[in-house]
Amino acid sequence: MTMSTERIEYLDALRAFALILGVVFHAGLSFMPVFIGWAVMDINTSPVVSIFSLVSHSFRMPLFFLIAGFFTCMSLQKYGVKALATSRAVRLGIPFIAGWFLLRPLLVSGWVMGGQSMRGEADIPDGLWQGLNSLTELPAGMFTGTHLWFLYYLMLFTAIAVLVSSLLERVPATSQSLALAGKRFLAWLCTSRLGLVLRCLLVAGCLWWMEHWGLDTPDKSLWPHIPLLLIYGGFFLLGWGLYQHQPLLADFMQISWFLLTWLVISVMGAIFLSAYEMHPGHEFYLYYKAGFVLCYASIMWLLTAALMTVCKRLFSQPNATISYLSARAYWLYLIHLPLVVWLQVAFAEMPLHWLVKLISITLITLAIAFTLFELIVKRTWLQYVLSGASKPVAKRAG
Repeated sequence: MTMSTERIEYLDALRAFALILGVVFHAGLSFMPVFIGWAVMDINTSPVVSIFSLVSHSFRMPLFFLIAGFFTCMSLQKYGVKALATSRAVRLGIPFIAGWFLLRPLLVSGWVMGGQSMRGEADIPDGLWQGLNSLTELPAGMFTGTHLWFLYYLMLFTAIAVLVSSLLERVPATSQSLALAGKRFLAWLCTSRLGLVLRCLLVAGCLWWMEHWGLDTPDKSLWPHIPLLLIYGGFFLLGWGLYQHQPLLADFMQISWFLLTWLVISVMGAIFLSAYEMHPGHEFYLYYKAGFVLCYASIMWLLTAALMTVCKRLFSQPNATISYLSARAYWLYLIHLPLVVWLQVAFAEMPLHWLVKLISITLITLAIAFTLFELIVKRTWLQYVLSGASKPVAKRAG
């Protein structure tokens, strides 16, 4: 079949939504009612934030990898293996390396000031100095407390995709047989309820081996976190396959009252069972954990499909707001976490309602990020790097 290489508006909208959700997710971590090791804990907390974090974290990163797999396959079909490898090396590799030296010190300083804030009062100069001094420790702990692991895993999946595609090009007969078998299996996974059950069971099996209930953050080592590698790699591969067989998108996104009921039950079950994570001595601990991972896996798949459906219905046509957010999405991803952490430290001791603080941190983060984009990224070599373009973006005359 002929592949479409045009932008798919609702997937851009979905990516923009997931990214904004990520800003809100990180901004909310200081308002958790129990200290989770985050940079700072606010004086005002709420159990509502725990529920929001549990549900939003279940699907947000898998959704990113699904979309990444879809658009990576699109780029491969449109530009070829060499151009894809070059583009991804620029777009992922340069920000990944630069992040060690620019973003990580800012995050470390935020963590330092957060700890100081909880013990008394934050010392900004000392926090900045300790952040800069952390560069002497690299490569040890390069990921710790950062979001750069996402770029690392994308590079891994892209490298694997390029390697496999290159090998299959040399054996066209085998490639055709695998493609046919893959299409049939993908169609079964996307169209049947039994396929959905299998997807949930496979993800639940990986979730069982997480350090914590839910999705771990693989920010401790360059060595891949195998259960997460399997989950995120599965979503990346699914996105890849859905681009190759785009008619299956409609089947994957199909949401019925039965599936919505399944989703509601799963959300309620995960929220209820999550309380038992802190009671490993409970006689039914393993049963509760099994129930939780099944609920969590169901939320992951069902919410991904449901949000894709909603975005397709609302944003199938070009939209100026979505285009604006999409053009700034990658920059926002890179820059938002240091901004969020510093703002959380600034707001931590203020006698304001937690929701007022959360909204304020989110909006200020977005405002600063978008302003910086206009000042230092737009129509400069930075935009060339972030877009992975084949040549630098030209400046407008005047």
